[in-house]
Amino acid sequence: MTKILLVEDNEDNRDMLSRRLERKDFIVALAVDGQDGVNKAKEELPDIILMDMSLPVMDGWEATKVLKASPETENIPIIALTAHAMSSDREKAIEAGCDDYDTKPVDFKRLIDKIEKLIS
Repeated sequence: MTKILLVEDNEDNRDMLSRRLERKDFIVALAVDGQDGVNKAKEELPDIILMDMSLPVMDGWEATKVLKASPETENIPIIALTAHAMSSDREKAIEAGCDDYDTKPVDFKRLIDKIEKLIS
């Protein structure tokens, strides 16, 4: 089974998205801020990471850079999740090391398509 690390500080978003992913038979690990996300990624070694970009402690941009710079986590695909929908935000996410980008509110079918593409 595919393990997803969801890094999201908003409790409602985290709860809703994790439950929907679990109904699709994904194993979901949770992190509440960027530093927690980095720590959990190194502990859990998920198949893919969904990274909110606006996080406390360490933002998603920095957490992604840290994960992509670490030999143990550099090959884990990361999808940036952000409420910012400007084309420059997509470019910024890709430059930080994200493998893909999606906007909030999450279009669940589109997100699942992106997850499946990156883990196949």
